[in-house]
Amino acid sequence: MNRPATVDAWLAYLETLHPKAIALGLDRVRAVAVRLCAAITCPVITVTGTNGKGSTCAMLEAILRTAGYRVGLYTSPHLMRYHERVRIAGADATDAQLRSAFNAIEDARLDALDAQGTPFALTYFEFGTLAALWLFAQAGLDVLVLEVGLGGRLDAVNIVDADVAVVTSIDIDHVDYLGSTREAIGGEKAGIFRPGCPAVCGDANPPASVVAAAAAIGAPLLVAGREFAATAEGTQWRYRGPRGERFGLPFPSLRGTYQLNNAATALTVLALLHERLPVSGGALREGLLTVVLPGRFEVVPGRPTIVLDVAHNPHAARALAAALGDMGYHPETIAVCGMLADKDIAGVIAAMQPRVDRWLVATLPGPRGAQAAHLAEVLVGAGVDRSAIRTFDAIGEAFTAARSQAGEADRIVVFGSFLTVAAAKSALSRP
Repeated sequence: MNRPATVDAWLAYLETLHPKAIALGLDRVRAVAVRLCAAITCPVITVTGTNGKGSTCAMLEAILRTAGYRVGLYTSPHLMRYHERVRIAGADATDAQLRSAFNAIEDARLDALDAQGTPFALTYFEFGTLAALWLFAQAGLDVLVLEVGLGGRLDAVNIVDADVAVVTSIDIDHVDYLGSTREAIGGEKAGIFRPGCPAVCGDANPPASVVAAAAAIGAPLLVAGREFAATAEGTQWRYRGPRGERFGLPFPSLRGTYQLNNAATALTVLALLHERLPVSGGALREGLLTVVLPGRFEVVPGRPTIVLDVAHNPHAARALAAALGDMGYHPETIAVCGMLADKDIAGVIAAMQPRVDRWLVATLPGPRGAQAAHLAEVLVGAGVDRSAIRTFDAIGEAFTAARSQAGEADRIVVFGSFLTVAAAKSALSRP
């Protein structure tokens, strides 16, 4: 068959290879990986967690790049373009790089046959993960930062051994795949730990399963509030960790007080790798001040105040609600919300309800998108008056309506999914 000629065509093709969008397991991806020339020889930091992993990865990349290192960063999902998932030395992957990588993975996939003599059916995420690793192997990198897509133990990223493994937080999400308790979810996330290699946990109350997993393989476990900590001191903060204390640190440019814990987690990782990747105090400070991560409590300049946040589970929604509470006074807050149907919609609404005066809810595209009418019924069930709810067929329509209704001193908060924030950002980019 003729190979796809463009990145978009390749991505459409990848969606057809496996009957399921998510199929956890490492057998398929390992079978294809062994046929690739994609050896990773630099230090690897693997990051998982219910929330906070994207922010932690972004801080690690910013600080390490400021220190002069060539960094490879793999994240998911993307916000606006697939290319964002693969960053090499601070730049998103190009069309040409992705096409070359996809071709290399397809060659290896067609050569890796299962017991029935059939090429392995990789999922979209598995194919993309291998493509990223292939590009990183060619790039001459000093360090690699890998964000887990889902869980940890059976995620495609876990075919690479981490020199330092990070669990940022553990809460309830993806229950169909990871379990319905923090203990079960923690056990899955701890699957990225490696014998004798340090593990960092940004959750101050880790499930027993995380502690037990580290102990079972002799992985030294450093836990927030115990082996490391962050303390706000006026307009600066203090860090305590395995290499001592640092004073007078600037708050990260990423907004929200919860980012302080993510910053402390990142600093702990860097302390553990200091012998291989030394970072000066100046580079650390500059990295914290310059880190950028769209869609995480992103405040759009201008009036009314517009806040964009991809919060899509109760844990993230509680953090968003707290951050909104720390902002200045706004007469009215209008929510633009769209969510996936398999998320804990009621839990997210319960967390955000005290901060919202009016709700503009919209249907998200695709088979997983929740219908606006369903979101409205959940809101009514939570005690929101129907007069404060409007439904829309698309996020763009809801966002446009919110901007037309909001007063100059009001606030619009867009949340619920990466798709929701992406649609709002697209609307913002139009005249």
